[in-house]
Amino acid sequence: MAQGSAAAPATPDAALQALVEGNARYAADQPRQRDFSARRVALAQGQSPFAAVLGCADSRVAPELAFDQNPGDLFVVRVAGNFVTTEGMGSLEFGAAVLGTKLILVLGHTSCGAVNATVDALRQGSNALPGNIAGLVTAMKPGIEPAMAGPGGDELTRRALVSNVRHNVRALETASPILMGLIARRELAVRGGIYDLATGRVELV
Repeated sequence: MAQGSAAAPATPDAALQALVEGNARYAADQPRQRDFSARRVALAQGQSPFAAVLGCADSRVAPELAFDQNPGDLFVVRVAGNFVTTEGMGSLEFGAAVLGTKLILVLGHTSCGAVNATVDALRQGSNALPGNIAGLVTAMKPGIEPAMAGPGGDELTRRALVSNVRHNVRALETASPILMGLIARRELAVRGGIYDLATGRVELV
């Protein structure tokens, strides 16, 4: 919430609950009414987001809208495939250690082109995508490989989405001493979710 707001969630559990409730409002098409002009003035003095989101670059997924939050509420890092990069990790460390975010949510979504491209590359045993897109798919493979065993079709797509999110939740929980320290002190939690493009609902995974 905006800096100085008494209603800002103060714990990881409260931050997650705020996102869950906000998503329910969004999916029901009942967002809160807002005065953006006053909020812009307040935010010009600084920010204190209560949660961070590691999301996909997909234009159809806007975390601030999906969780019915104000400017200044969420610290958002986006990359196609919502996976952890060195730069993304640094941004999330800044959000947690400096800005005080209480929660990091790794947010995947249905019909994710990056996940589907990685599944195809793993199936074919090759990666012939052009330019830096090939590198993106290569980086995503470790998070999706565990999902390749089992039935194909929609079941494989679902497994790949969930596997990718959970892989990156684990990466955030175990690869950063800064985040690990905050988690150990119960000042931060890392969770995962899947956004359904058709319904607008986020399922925690």
